[in-house]
Order: sequence, then C-alpha cells, then structure tokens
Amino acid sequence: MAIVPATEETIEQAAEALAKGEIVAFPTETVYGLGANALDARAVARVFAAKGRPSDKPLAVLVPGIAKVEDFAAVTVAARKLAQAFWPGPLTLVLPKRQDCPFAEPVSAGLGTIAFRAPDHDVAQMLLAKSGLPIVAPSANRSGNRSPKTAAEVEAELGDRPAMILDGGPSPLGVESTIVSLVGPVPTLLRQGALSAEAIEDVLDQKLTMTSAG
Repeated sequence: MAIVPATEETIEQAAEALAKGEIVAFPTETVYGLGANALDARAVARVFAAKGRPSDKPLAVLVPGIAKVEDFAAVTVAARKLAQAFWPGPLTLVLPKRQDCPFAEPVSAGLGTIAFRAPDHDVAQMLLAKSGLPIVAPSANRSGNRSPKTAAEVEAELGDRPAMILDGGPSPLGVESTIVSLVGPVPTLLRQGALSAEAIEDVLDQKLTMTSAG
C-alpha cells in the first residue's frame, strides 16, 4: 500500500496490520518511525531487514506513558522524574529489562536493557491506543541514511517494504530523540537529540555522564 493520509480509519487499519505482524511507517514529533509489534519476533525481524540494520543494535519501544513501561522494565526514581517532566516528548530512556519481559529477543539485541519513549504526536499516540501494543519504532530509513521527516521521504527510502505509510505531515522537530541510560549509578547521555542535556540535568539535579557512543 502506498502513502495514505493519517485518519482515524487508516490508523485503525495500521493497528490491525501491526497485530498481524506487518510493519508500518508513521509520524512522530521527532522523525518518521518504522513500527512493528515488539512482542512479535518475526515482525521485529522485518524491521531489521527493511532497514538493513545490524542485529546488534537494539530498538527503542514506543509506549503511551511511564505506567506501561512498568510492565516491561524496572522503573527508577530518575525515570519517573524525567517522564513526568518530558513525556510525551523527544526523550528515550534506557532501563533495566524485567526478567519476565515478553519482548522479542531482537528488540534488546541480547542486552539486559530496553529503551522506551512516549511520543508527543497524535498519530503515534492514536496508533498505540488502537493497537494496544508496545511498538518498536526506529527511524523509517535504511540504516546509515538520514532520518525521514515526511511520508514521501519514507517512501523514497523504503518503497513498499512497509504495509502502510501514514502521512501525518512533516515531523515537527525533525531531529531524533535524546537518549539517556538510567541503568548505572549515574545517568548517561547516549545520544544528544532534540532535548538538551542541560534540561535533563536540571530535572535530575545532577550531571550526566557523557559517552562517545552518542
């Protein structure tokens, strides 16, 4: 299916496609994401294949909010503070995975952590609500290429690999989310994105450790 306008009807169709193990592209406030059911190993594998993504690179999971994260990961005090301040929004939090976490193994790339984000976009939130699923959603492009900010850019990158491309207009921020790990004793900035490190430090009242992996 080609690009379709994001309406209640097409978002419902996209939710049904996710439930069937298909992959769909949709807008968030940062960039367009390539979504799949995080509980379905074959669907997650389709995301890796469509992007040409190395299997050792974990995927972030979109959720409606911090309450849903508790089903899958250990939610720290710092995570609650940051979620209250910045979710929904362009902040991805890396947290310790619960032993009974039902996500497909490729989501975490064999690590004991999971990255989560609550997107600040009506289409993404409606897709989460209608599907009832945790959705992996890396940027909807071939690995190594620029992240897409429009549905047309997704189509140019991925062609007919997604079952649907929901067009919700240009992504408002056009910049990836900031990623912070809350796994160790000191919060670590893994990637600088749309949210400043200073804003995060102000909420936590402590400095972030920086890493060259960002």
